[in-house]
Amino acid sequence: MIVVALDEKALRGSSFGAVAATYAEHRPDYPEAAVRWALEPAPGRRVLDLGAGTGKLTATLMALGADVTAVEPDPAMMAELRRRLPGARALAGTAESIPLPDASVDAVVAGQALHWFDMTVAGPEIARVLVPGGILAGLWNFDDDRVEWVAGLDRISDGMASLTLATWESRAADIRLAAMDLPGLFSPPERAEFAHGQRRTADSLLATVATHSKLLVMEDEARRAVLDQIRDYLARRPETCAGEFILPMLTGVLRARRR
Repeated sequence: MIVVALDEKALRGSSFGAVAATYAEHRPDYPEAAVRWALEPAPGRRVLDLGAGTGKLTATLMALGADVTAVEPDPAMMAELRRRLPGARALAGTAESIPLPDASVDAVVAGQALHWFDMTVAGPEIARVLVPGGILAGLWNFDDDRVEWVAGLDRISDGMASLTLATWESRAADIRLAAMDLPGLFSPPERAEFAHGQRRTADSLLATVATHSKLLVMEDEARRAVLDQIRDYLARRPETCAGEFILPMLTGVLRARRR
């Protein structure tokens, strides 16, 4: 299990606004199959995208016809969401203080965000806005390090360059433990994985890596050193040295039902 000190977690969790435009441009979206599975048991179409960031998951939800409300605490991320999705309903708020009435949504989803929530507070708050039988789902994109060059990228960067399957397993375990600490609110989480991929170049992959929270909170010199290591690695690999390539990924989903 990954343990992050509370002050470091807060620092990393609040670091993304500084790179909101880059985040929106380079972070991957979510495959429709994964989002459909997350919402499959929901009793209706009213969906809260919690910790919506720049709207990566919001956009997929809207494309699938959901009635979406996006909630995001960071003003810079919210501004980017509104710029890219001017038709979206977007509200300032947090998982621990959701600006919606009781029993007002059929599903709450979080893309790349559920692990940042304080579930001792956010769990009851999410349950409050869900209808009975509503769905809570978390989605995470991970690089598929079963592929040799992707595993090498993780090694050369000392885990800074990518989120891997080991991270997914750790987060899934953490969320399951958190659910056990919220007795009577949610059913035991179900999980599924979906194949995904993103067309990249070395430069765009480096831009994506630079939006990871570990790098955002590093000193400039240390950050440059990590990015230079990754650049050198990508230049040496036949899979990534000659222009565009597909970064193999998986999308992991956890979903639980409001009791």
